[in-house]
Amino acid sequence: MEYSKEFKAALSAFSDAEKDKLIFRLLKKDKLLSKKLYFELIDPETTDDKRNTMEENVEEKVHLASKYIGNAKYFLSVIRKISAEITEHIKITTDKFGEVSLNLLLISKILEYNADLSRQRFDNVYKLYIYIINKVFRSLILIKKLDEDYWMEFDEYLRDIREKILQNHYMQKLCINNGLDFNWLESERIPDNIDVIMKEIKSQGFLR
Repeated sequence: MEYSKEFKAALSAFSDAEKDKLIFRLLKKDKLLSKKLYFELIDPETTDDKRNTMEENVEEKVHLASKYIGNAKYFLSVIRKISAEITEHIKITTDKFGEVSLNLLLISKILEYNADLSRQRFDNVYKLYIYIINKVFRSLILIKKLDEDYWMEFDEYLRDIREKILQNHYMQKLCINNGLDFNWLESERIPDNIDVIMKEIKSQGFLR
């Protein structure tokens, strides 16, 4: 939404007390904005601190969720909630590095339970696997947008994820069927047009 000069002028004409009152009313309705302003203005924790906390959070919650792998629908719903927490962290801190590293960590931690996942009926874990493959694609797109200085750290996650996928027959097969080239799981080998490739794959009815 664009604001007219007149509207901006009217807001500027408010007294300090009126502006304060308006700000607090808005913050009560927008918890995310409130958290973001708190972080930017007075939070003693840095982005790195917040990311470290999120890493612990992801590891702990995936471990707890692993007890429910047999209930694939519920397990995926918990994973989506963890992903939503990562998204909130990114919106609050604008943590571009964490946007990649935390999502790759989430994928890696899920795949630590390959043995349990492999015992499930393929129909039951299909949506989870497609969800993971989509996350891998999106992470590759984000990596290409970041400075190459970060690539080495991402490659540790990518190598780990590749090894775990190759240990899971159905996951491996589904990756191939949905156009994910395992050679791309190394930062310097990610195609420059990976975003276009993903769009084309989706337009053909895959990744769903």
